[in-house]
Amino acid sequence: MTYDLVLKGGRVIDPAQGLDQIADVAFSGGRVAAVGAGISAADSADVRDVSGLIVAPGFIDLHTHVYWGGTSLGVDATDFARQSGVTTVVDAGSAGPGNFRGFLKHVIERSEPRILAYLHVSFAGIYAFSKTIMVGESSDMRLMSPADAVAVANAHRDVIVGIKVRVGRNASGASGAAPLDIALQVAEELGLPLMAHIDEPPPSYEDVLARLRPGDVLTHCFRPFPNTPVTGQGAIKPAVIEARQRGVLFDVGHGMGSFSFKVARAMLAGGFMPDTISSDVHILNLEGPVFDQATTLSKFLSLGTPLTDVIRATTANAAAAIRRPELGTLRPGSAGDATVFTVNEGNFTYVDSTGERMTGTKQIAIAGMTLNGQWWHPSGSR
Repeated sequence: MTYDLVLKGGRVIDPAQGLDQIADVAFSGGRVAAVGAGISAADSADVRDVSGLIVAPGFIDLHTHVYWGGTSLGVDATDFARQSGVTTVVDAGSAGPGNFRGFLKHVIERSEPRILAYLHVSFAGIYAFSKTIMVGESSDMRLMSPADAVAVANAHRDVIVGIKVRVGRNASGASGAAPLDIALQVAEELGLPLMAHIDEPPPSYEDVLARLRPGDVLTHCFRPFPNTPVTGQGAIKPAVIEARQRGVLFDVGHGMGSFSFKVARAMLAGGFMPDTISSDVHILNLEGPVFDQATTLSKFLSLGTPLTDVIRATTANAAAAIRRPELGTLRPGSAGDATVFTVNEGNFTYVDSTGERMTGTKQIAIAGMTLNGQWWHPSGSR
């Protein structure tokens, strides 16, 4: 059979299918056509020898900010995707109903990597976030725009995957949890999941969790003190366990100030793996401590998380969180996205959001990607 692209001889790891084997992956018509040993590449348009490399479903970064030029915190999605091995970039509320159409026209529709989005319940999204000015958009209740958010989300369900809100002392100030309650009403009206940002109290970590529904996402789940998921003695708080049992999803959302090695060690030691690993990349952390999604994933490898679990957290689990079953897997018929990489061994310095440095022994290095069934190299060459 003739294919558009065949990746030959890589180690295929697809947690959604329970695959971890040496195999070929063939793509046709923008989708995965076949996975297996000895796929004939005769007459195929493009054949790539990826022996010695790992082939995974295209990485999904569940929490990014890529409204470049439209908001002060946005980064370029294409550059970030190449660096990160990310084929689906999910923007976490950069735009609200007042400026989403600009995001759609000027960024999303022009992007080679797929961009999906959580729509902010605040009318202008995250509009004042830079090195010189920082205004929590949820602190002004006049900006809460539930009716507009419902209308915009209904008009763009092909790219809007959920509703976003930010609460905490920095994001919502004196408004407390009220913006979260409004966002939950919007999500309920739309039948979509909610992603909730949390920073310093109030509200507390427990107060936010108590409001979230099954399928909703708490991002910044491994954040440092205060508003952390563990006690001072390192025990996982009962409210965290109860929320997971109820179906609430926990997302890393590393960011500038929202990921702690100390908390991660305690949570992982307690058997609590985050559902999804995401970068929360934006202009203030692009040059550290986040850098990219590959670095974020490498930190978890160096914390002792098995490779398959790390891949699951940026593929199958992320696809489930945004309810896109065609993503996050190499199952035939799924979207033709794959991430090709190696895991280097050595000594690598990583830093968390508190400034703690850790010497890790593993590093994910991106070798290439497939987007919609076509080879897409990190350097930009094809």
